[in-house]
Amino acid sequence: MTIRPILTAPDPRLKALSQTVDAVDAATRRLIDDMLESMYAADGIGLAAVQIGVAERIIVMDLDQKDGKNNPRAFINPTITWRSEELATFEEGCLSVPEIWEEVERAAKITCEFLDRDGHKQILEAEGLLATCLQHEMDHLEGVLFIDHLSRLKRSIALRKLQKAKRLKETG
Repeated sequence: MTIRPILTAPDPRLKALSQTVDAVDAATRRLIDDMLESMYAADGIGLAAVQIGVAERIIVMDLDQKDGKNNPRAFINPTITWRSEELATFEEGCLSVPEIWEEVERAAKITCEFLDRDGHKQILEAEGLLATCLQHEMDHLEGVLFIDHLSRLKRSIALRKLQKAKRLKETG
């Protein structure tokens, strides 16, 4: 497994539309393992392949790792087949938008179809943090960052903070 660098905004590759995975094979599973390793190294709970520069419809997630447990999941070609009208607001952050946290409103419950790391079709009903994370990571597959859900003013402030942090990191 390899830790790969995670792209940060405003890298234009983050805006790429991810392509469907035609076959789940050994290369796909290696990519999933690299994504998990990269996500864990960055202390994240979710990562889309596009965030490491691979524009394929693959997401990894581990919501238990913050509690010192491991429950890695892979979602290949995920699609949301149902969203509740009820909304939920969570404070979101992103490995590609480091040190920025903002509240985002999304569907409170979803149903998601996807292929697992063995290529088997799965259907998952999700709510709470899992539903929020899936929607957040699936946005990446469409070239959308969580800050794109913010008002123009909040997004502008977040991007300025990010640029300032990058400059301080480069000079410090």
